[in-house]
Amino acid sequence: MFKNKFMAHLVGVAIICMLPFSAYSSERGVFDMDRWNTILDNVRTRAAEQNISQDTIRATLKSPAFIPSIVHSDRNQSEFKLTLDGYLARTVSARRIENGHKMRATYPTMLNRVYETYGVQPHVILAFWGLESNYGSYRAAHKLTDAFLTLMYDGRRETFFGNQLLALMKIADDNDLDINDIYGSWAGAMGHFQFIPTTLAQYGTDGNGDGHIDIIHSVGDAMFSAGNYLHRLGWNPNEKIIRRVSLPADFDLSLLDGKTKKTLSAWAAMGVLNDDGTPIPVADMTAGLVADVAAITDARAAAQNAPTHDPNAIDTDVAPQPVIYAYLTYPNFYRIKKWNSSNWYAIAIATLADELK
Repeated sequence: MFKNKFMAHLVGVAIICMLPFSAYSSERGVFDMDRWNTILDNVRTRAAEQNISQDTIRATLKSPAFIPSIVHSDRNQSEFKLTLDGYLARTVSARRIENGHKMRATYPTMLNRVYETYGVQPHVILAFWGLESNYGSYRAAHKLTDAFLTLMYDGRRETFFGNQLLALMKIADDNDLDINDIYGSWAGAMGHFQFIPTTLAQYGTDGNGDGHIDIIHSVGDAMFSAGNYLHRLGWNPNEKIIRRVSLPADFDLSLLDGKTKKTLSAWAAMGVLNDDGTPIPVADMTAGLVADVAAITDARAAAQNAPTHDPNAIDTDVAPQPVIYAYLTYPNFYRIKKWNSSNWYAIAIATLADELK
């Protein structure tokens, strides 16, 4: 107990010197050593109550560090400003597609085993792998125990991050992992598919047959865990994810957030076509529609404000509206959104997966 509090005190002194004056003045002033020590004591108590080994408890609390940059990242998450086309250009790049094909050639047996076990196709697993960690090339920056303790201290989601830390400790215990060698993102995601600990605890799978689950160092464990997760979300390998379509120029933009679902025949009756102008296939299922509404609104405004050069135009105040392109979103799209709730992320996964077939 004394040693842990002494180490925390040393950390706290260093932080007070490192932090900008305003970093905590609005909430707690200077670094609160009593709060920090209370958090460490609570972790120790909860871990013991959950029968986590003393070795893992000691390793977790041996030299805990508060990381100011993590709090800054959590409080200053930048607002997403890319257009959908810009986002797809960044996430579904030619290099990512090329590397995905290379990974398919590198791990054909493992990818086929995941498909046979869970019904998730290789190109889908590769798409998630590519977006989540660029096929494992992402280098984790933070020791996860420190990340979770820092976020618990900050207090915005103390219960959530406390549960993540306890889940991580249990995972380390059950799989003979060195908890001080588990690194991830500032928000606590780790491994090839960026699972948080509670997700890993629920869906983690031993893919390489060594009796342990290690989604950081084992590609097999990571792929099998991702396949298990998608399978449990209801993944259907016989369904498309999205279809790019064109809409009438006066289409109601309020229908393009993916929340309104209609039968395919109903969408067809409203003028939804393939992006080449041909009729969409009609099957017995419902779908939504997703588009970049802000970009469409800007394009409409630009068309309306564009000067006309036609002296014979009857009404120069009425400009032709640009064609609207959107995505029909099938049930698998909404399963992806249970992994990540962003519409654009789900479109990127689907687009990359199609490129990797």
